[in-house]
Order: sequence, then structure tokens, then C-alpha cells
Amino acid sequence: MRKPLAEWPEHQAVGGEAGPKWTSTGRHNEEPQDGEAPAVAPGGIVVGVDGSEHGQCALVWAAREAERRQLPLHIVTAYSVPIFAASGLDGGYATVDDSVIREGAEAIVQQAMDKVSPYSIDVDASVENGDAAGVLLDLSAEAALLVFGSRGRGGFVGRLLGSVSSALPAHAKCPTVTVPLYCADRLGENTEDKHIKAEHAKAGPRTVENVVAVGVDGSEQARVAVLEAAEQAQRRGAKLRVICAVPQYSGSLAWVPAPLDRDALFADIKVQLDAGVAWLQSHFPQLTIETDLRDGSPVDVLVETSRTVELVVLGTRGRGGFAGMLLGSTSDGVLHHAKGPVLVVPDREDPRLADRDKFGPMLGAV
Repeated sequence: MRKPLAEWPEHQAVGGEAGPKWTSTGRHNEEPQDGEAPAVAPGGIVVGVDGSEHGQCALVWAAREAERRQLPLHIVTAYSVPIFAASGLDGGYATVDDSVIREGAEAIVQQAMDKVSPYSIDVDASVENGDAAGVLLDLSAEAALLVFGSRGRGGFVGRLLGSVSSALPAHAKCPTVTVPLYCADRLGENTEDKHIKAEHAKAGPRTVENVVAVGVDGSEQARVAVLEAAEQAQRRGAKLRVICAVPQYSGSLAWVPAPLDRDALFADIKVQLDAGVAWLQSHFPQLTIETDLRDGSPVDVLVETSRTVELVVLGTRGRGGFAGMLLGSTSDGVLHHAKGPVLVVPDREDPRLADRDKFGPMLGAV
């Protein structure tokens, strides 16, 4: 049963008069009872936090996105109470008192609520007792967007971030955004991570363009991702960059008897990309769209692009993935190495896909 733990009258709810509040649940999959508020407002943005620097970056990004889209923000942290197996004649199981863990989780929630108080958004939060991946996956069924850091604490809330950030893009019911610690500086956050500092020093100063980039490979999932990327770019007043990277043939294709004419291949792909842009422009006539056809690994190209654009958008699985995979090798590789926020769009039907073939040849496998 979802019960209010506290209401904070000393804080004014941004965008409302009731004051922000947060709740605690014992089981993340319970349905709200009559008269109770749901776990998350339908269509809102959910962000997972755990007190780590990664979680703080995700929180700031989510708050900015909620303000941009004028959607409510739901902050969630999750924990599991350890269970220990006893040995000896009186074998059995023992659980520890969860009060200390819960108090720590509640402190994280309060810190997060305070951090986003300057934003002009409606905010609420909850402390969930359960597996973090399951908690966030359940909430994704009602959310417009699910946001989390690329890695979290090794202890305390355990798996809220980290392995969860690999699992959620593949299984979430809504689009997900992974926010790496590398982009803390562009969010106005600081980091003490020595590896990030060293990488920044090596890379030197960089300018982040007001660009949303999307990777395409001719798959249906990529076209769905393009539509989401166009909406993101239009919302931000940004330019949309459609990227197609063509890797060198190697490995199992090394037996090809004659070298392929890559110039002709690129010319053919360019025609198909231009047709795709014409289709997209028909649905987003005010959007500035450009194409970027590259020679190289899609993962390398998109990771490098993530350093200097506001957002990289991908589908869950393209032509490179196996039929049974939920997350393709390109999406997975970009998520693990990106230097900026990455939005992954789940497979879904979209009526705007129906007229794509009217605008010319469709991008094939490359």
C-alpha cells in the first residue's frame, strides 16, 4: 500500500500549492488504492537517484527536460534489505532492520528534492523497497521518459545505477536517457572522479552545439528513433543531424572477390538519406535537418559525436542486431562509452512511418 511518509510545508511546490511530498512503498509493483496518488503521474519524467555524482547529473538533466516540456518530475530511489542465510543446526534466514537503510534513502530523496526546487516544475518523489531495475521498469509503463546515470554507487542502494543503466534501455516501456558523468561540466555539476578529470584534460576545451544527433541504418527502429529525435530537436530549437556510419567490410565478408566501389556505395546511400530527410521534413517543416554520412564504425562515430552535441538518439536494435536481441551492439556500445546524454527509443508503432516510401528509396543494409 502506498502511504505518504511526509509533506514538507516549508518548501513550496514548484508549480503548485500543496507542497512537495514523497512516499514510501514496500513493494514496487503494488497498485494504488482508491483515493491514493499513483506512483508516477502518467506522462511525467522519472529519474533514478542514489546520491552519487552520476545520479546528480541525471537529476539535473531530468529537471531541465521536465521544465522544457512542462511535465511533472518524479524522483525515485530504491533499496533492498539484505537477507543472510544462517548456518548450523538452527539453519534459516535472517533479515537486518531496514530503518537505517531507509533513513539514508530518505535523506537522498530530500537532497534531490532540494536540488530541483529552483526549477519551474511539479515535483514529487518516492522511496521504493525492491530491486531497482524492477522498480524503474514498472514506473516506465506510465512515464514519458526514464532518466538515470551511467553508473552509481558500488554500495548502499546497490544497483540503482550501473548494471541497471544497461538493462533498462532494452526493457523499458518508454524512451530512456542515460546521462554519463563525463558531461557533468555542461550541466553545471562538479566531479572528483580522477578518470573523468584526466579525460577532460586530454580532450581539451570543447563547444557543445545546439544539435540533436540520431544514428540511422535503414531499420524500422532507426526511423522510429528519427521521429523522436526530430521532436527533441524541435522542442529545443536545435538542429537535427542524421548520421549514417558505414564500416569497412571485414571478418566474414573478407572473402568478397572484388573490392566494392565505396564511392558508388556512398552516393547511393546519400540518395536514400536525402529521401529520408524529405520525408522527415514533411512532418517537421520548420526543423533544420542535415545529414552526416561517415566512413567508420557506427559506435566510434556516435561516441565521438556525443562529446559535442546536446543529445544522441538511437533505436533499441538496428540491422546489426540479431532478431532476438532487445538492444543492438551499436546502441549498447554507444551507451557504454558516450560522452553526453543518450536517448534510446523502444520499438513502437507510429502512423507517420506509413508514408516514408512515397519520398524515394529507403536506406538499405550497409
